[in-house]
Amino acid sequence: MSKQICLPAGVTTVLASAAFVLSWSSGFLGARLGADQAAVPTLLLWRYVVVTAVLAAGLGAARLLRRSRRARAPAGAARLSPPPGGRRAAAHHVVVGLLSQVGYVLPVYGAIGLGVSTGTTSLVDAVQPVVVATLVGPLLGQRVRGLQWAGLATAFAGVAAIVAGDLRSTTAPAWAYALPAAAVASLVAATFLERRRPATLAAGPLLALHSAVAVVALTVLALATGTVAPPADLAFWGSTLFLALVPSLAAYGLYWRLLRRVDVTTLNALLFLVVPTTTLAGAALFGEALTPVGGLGLGLAGLGVAAVLRGEHRHRPGDDDGPHRP
Repeated sequence: MSKQICLPAGVTTVLASAAFVLSWSSGFLGARLGADQAAVPTLLLWRYVVVTAVLAAGLGAARLLRRSRRARAPAGAARLSPPPGGRRAAAHHVVVGLLSQVGYVLPVYGAIGLGVSTGTTSLVDAVQPVVVATLVGPLLGQRVRGLQWAGLATAFAGVAAIVAGDLRSTTAPAWAYALPAAAVASLVAATFLERRRPATLAAGPLLALHSAVAVVALTVLALATGTVAPPADLAFWGSTLFLALVPSLAAYGLYWRLLRRVDVTTLNALLFLVVPTTTLAGAALFGEALTPVGGLGLGLAGLGVAAVLRGEHRHRPGDDDGPHRP
């Protein structure tokens, strides 16, 4: 008899966190590549069409498998009851989907399309943990310890150093920098809504619902701007498939999974690592320079995130699965 090998919960959380950082970073890099091939509404609409189609196919196959298993089960076997729902729950999922998909992604892509660099956009995005840490106490009743505050401040100083030079050389209009800030506000709102009322759906159906909501909203926007028709260029469809599989399916799936396993401050602190990751990838792919100050920023960001994670470990010793297990 073979023995099943399982990784400890802490190890799987670390691996999922690393995959989350890499896949989230790819969204900024993919936005820069895709913005040169089509209008932002066009690119995002067909990205979410592909995402919804893939998820629908996967969920359909899983449903057929469950029906097959139930047909072979004994007549008296117990069956799982459907999760609680109703119109109120559906409306909650729709709002979270609009905020976390359209409300976040559209401003980010719009900013990069207007000339805001990927590093600067990810820096503004990295402000989110500070906002979450400020609001986490009164809204969620959770305590942010001094070590976590120090870690957040250190990490923010690191990411600020990484992109300080970029702020002087950009040609984007000044108002374009408000778009990443709007994206941060939208994702913060989605995060708090999810934590105050955790979803009753599994990760797959939840992401499928969010993607379908994004398709509807982006179709309306594309029709209003006359940007529905996609280009026939193979490069466009290559970028679309990449953006659908990695920043959408991988990044958002890991985001919601980690949100149920770790403290919200810890999860959002991982967004600090997106900035140095994007900076290194930008240097390799687009020739963006990495200065000594940027190298110092990389070290500060890593030190700050380590402090936040250490503070979370002390806050919940022995609890590797987080406050909410699905």
